[in-house]
Amino acid sequence: MRLATWNVNSIRTRVDRVTAWLQRRDVDVLALQETKCRDDQFPEERFREIGYEVAHVGYSQWNGVAVLSRIGLDDVEVGFPGMPTWAAKEGAEPAAEARALGATCGGVRVWSLYVPNGRQLGDPHYDYKLEWLAALRTVAGGWLTADPAAQVALVGDWNIAPQDEDVWDMSVFSHSTHVSGPERDAFRAVVDAGYADVVRPLAPGPGVFTYWDYTQLRFPRREGMRIDFVLGTPALAGRVTNALIDREERKGKGASDHAPVVVELADQEV
Repeated sequence: MRLATWNVNSIRTRVDRVTAWLQRRDVDVLALQETKCRDDQFPEERFREIGYEVAHVGYSQWNGVAVLSRIGLDDVEVGFPGMPTWAAKEGAEPAAEARALGATCGGVRVWSLYVPNGRQLGDPHYDYKLEWLAALRTVAGGWLTADPAAQVALVGDWNIAPQDEDVWDMSVFSHSTHVSGPERDAFRAVVDAGYADVVRPLAPGPGVFTYWDYTQLRFPRREGMRIDFVLGTPALAGRVTNALIDREERKGKGASDHAPVVVELADQEV
């Protein structure tokens, strides 16, 4: 089974690239983030034409997550239990955003996650980010407590660089989100709940990134961040045989600012 995650930064803009990449990489399950469209705007038929079932949740031109699978797509769940809400405008009623979607694919429970950005330290959105991650840790830990043999993958854009080597220059980010102590603690709490980063051991840093800003020639200068991850339960981590960050897909006209992250799983623990 080949499982991938990709912040595509607008699926309607990049559907040609994504469908071509799926076929070229022979991917079985792809989790998407930042699709930036409503459900009725998602180009579902393009993926069905090449053999993928689609689950998507999107409410506007912001956020949006999806799971595409050619090995089954069952028990689709929009949002995880206890997921915090957010008021997009002052005075608006807080509501759940399109940031989490779960589905069972080939026996693996895949969660496509788009963690809130946080904006800047001290911003209400930063507090929302920490609350969101704490709620995820609680529910994800509960899944493992209920079933220690569960095969769960928490995948997506975490908007956190957990280690100093996960940014090109820590001095640039020293007073920014993504690298603050509370954010890193929140990421570590999910790991401590039993979800291992299954990619890093097979694609170690430093200088290994998944995101490069469009501005200031960040990509050709190799000035990136590692913020996209696949975290797996012990039963899932034991099946991982290979992992890679497809940096080549960040190249060329019309690329997303994120690269896909791919994990290969054996049929059983190795």
